[in-house]
Amino acid sequence: MCAWFLVLSVLLVIIYRFVPVPFTPLMAARAIENIGNDKELEFSHDWVCIDEISPNLQKAVIASEDANFLNHYGFDFSAMKKAYQNNARGKRIKGGSTISQQTAKNVFLWQGRSYIRKAFEAYFTVLIELFWPKERIMEVYLNSIEMGNNVYGAQAAAHHWYQNTAADLTKLQAAGIAAILPNPRKFKAKNSSGFIERRKGRIMKRMNYVKLDYLEQ
Repeated sequence: MCAWFLVLSVLLVIIYRFVPVPFTPLMAARAIENIGNDKELEFSHDWVCIDEISPNLQKAVIASEDANFLNHYGFDFSAMKKAYQNNARGKRIKGGSTISQQTAKNVFLWQGRSYIRKAFEAYFTVLIELFWPKERIMEVYLNSIEMGNNVYGAQAAAHHWYQNTAADLTKLQAAGIAAILPNPRKFKAKNSSGFIERRKGRIMKRMNYVKLDYLEQ
């Protein structure tokens, strides 16, 4: 059984190295949730290649979610330590998850905080770091994550929030989308609260220091 899981999981990761991810467990969970609450089954997800996603958004999510994305191998232990210390002091809960970990969770796993799920998340994080280049991880991440209520991926988010395309997102618009990622169903990227507006400003400042090495190769 374990051998089959290992073979199939590696095969799936290799396939997704080249093939767009059509659907994720989170998308399925949200759809079931809407049906259970007698809500209209809305769903917005349009896959675009990394060349059609503005570098502004790529820089914004790095500045917001994972400053060391281009340098680590899936896990940022210094960020994890800082998150643990902040949580222990009773500050706002922070997870310390990298973009690679979030990608592994969103594409391959169910939602939750159990130790079993975290173990599988670590396993798939190792696999995608092993088989995917950073550019591909970013591409899958920006096409798969939730960026609004029933809105998934950069293209759908750009249209939903700004009537724009992912390729043409401005620096401010990109920061707006990145700012809501901790809770995209609660926060608004446009006409935002004071909290999100301040977060946008901090992200925009950090974006100035982000260099996308894979675009320069």
